[in-house]
Amino acid sequence: MYIWFIIAVLGIILSIPLYFLSVDHLKLQEKYGKQKGLKIAKIFGLISGYIFFLFWIAIWISPQPRYTIPFIQDILILVPILNISIPILHLIIFLPFIIIGAWLGIMGAKEVSLKVAETHYTGKIITTGPYSFIRHPQYFGGLLAHIGISFLLSAWYSFLFTPIMIGIIYLISWKEEKELIKEFGKVYENYRRKVPMLFPRF
Repeated sequence: MYIWFIIAVLGIILSIPLYFLSVDHLKLQEKYGKQKGLKIAKIFGLISGYIFFLFWIAIWISPQPRYTIPFIQDILILVPILNISIPILHLIIFLPFIIIGAWLGIMGAKEVSLKVAETHYTGKIITTGPYSFIRHPQYFGGLLAHIGISFLLSAWYSFLFTPIMIGIIYLISWKEEKELIKEFGKVYENYRRKVPMLFPRF
């Protein structure tokens, strides 16, 4: 029953090395030449990004134990496609997490362009829009959506996976920033000093 959840987790973990290759632009350019190196990096970025995203969705919807809060068990919304029931209180409390997470993801992709969001290659540092208050708005949005969807679907394993997901996102962000410092030097270091990495200051 839980094999799909395990496959989804392994899929995410196995996509990380491919993602790391995709952001290693300078190394790939040195090895294959500028044009070919960038093309390879973009292909790796596109593949790793979609693999990561699809397996992340699989974590949410895979068969797993569903939990309920005893005093609200009677108020449920049935979702026949996924064969689950959503407690109405979960919907009310955690739908904002999903909406804000989706908004950050969309606005972040819009600010850098969909191509940059997909391929992990940018020609300049973006410091406007959501990037003015957080360095990785798409990843932060993804984490908010993950928490919201895990609660919304009462997905017990998905919820328990949250700390590991935070660690994975941090690792990916760290690698991305390491390469951005190599590519943009002090411009990116100055930006890092002013703007927090994954959790905005309130």
